Amino acid sequence: MSTGHASVSAARRRTGWLLAVGGAVAFSGKAIIVKLAYRYGVDAVTLIMYRMLFALPLFLAMLWWATHHAREPVAPLTWRDRLGIVWLGFTGYYAASFLDFWGLQYISASLERLILYLNPTLVLLLGWLLYGRAVTARQAGAMALSYAGVLLVFGHEVRFDGWNTAIGAGLVLASAVSYAIYLVYSGQMVRRLGSLRLVGWATTVACLLCLLQFVLLRPLSAAVVAPEVIALSVVNAVLCTAAPVVMVMMAIERIGSAMTAQAGMVGPLSTIALGVVVLGEPLNAWIVAGTALVLGGVLWVSRSPA
Repeated sequence: MSTGHASVSAARRRTGWLLAVGGAVAFSGKAIIVKLAYRYGVDAVTLIMYRMLFALPLFLAMLWWATHHAREPVAPLTWRDRLGIVWLGFTGYYAASFLDFWGLQYISASLERLILYLNPTLVLLLGWLLYGRAVTARQAGAMALSYAGVLLVFGHEVRFDGWNTAIGAGLVLASAVSYAIYLVYSGQMVRRLGSLRLVGWATTVACLLCLLQFVLLRPLSAAVVAPEVIALSVVNAVLCTAAPVVMVMMAIERIGSAMTAQAGMVGPLSTIALGVVVLGEPLNAWIVAGTALVLGGVLWVSRSPA
């Protein structure tokens, strides 16, 4: 390989790592934004409605780009594709997002991020339950390590907040399961429709479901919120929702999904740091130990042979 090609390849890898880390940090900032917005008396239904309202034009633009600038001819959507898109939009973005927002009313941003980071282990478990895929002893040990870390932090917090912590952790765990279901079922559709096109459709469906949910469950007067909630929702929609989706996809193109996933391990760490600095959440030995166990387990799973 020539020196020029080597330098371009190295630059591409550096860019990929920066995009992956930036996307992980941006995603993790969502919990901080949500916790800040709750200080202004807004509820989960209204808050996620505003997030998706402002994100919808961005996702529609993403869908338009994926459809009109594809490298290969775009396959027309079949009825099975449409049903699959609705299902993936419901599980991967609507249910997962709403349950996460709801859970953040009850637990710290640090515990929320640790629970969500169990996602690779949940995908393994669903593969075993739904498809009979074998789970190796190494993978089982890694999962046990991760769950022990979450239980460590959960056990510490539940002593102080009791049922609030239990309810919030249950809601966020349900969010993680919902997103894991999305990942398990999306593989075949990604190959057929392409990742950007599928994400564009699925997120558009989720946005419409969140808007419909607000119309059905709240009076229109509930849309009158503090200006700070609007500003935080715009930041959430742009910087913590649409931007990281694109950044992670660009990172995968440059360094692959495995390295992108490993770079994503900065997510829980950045959430904890932002929680301490911005929200004033405590940083204690329980959180540090639990985070180390979760990250260690997830890294072990990601390196385990299939």
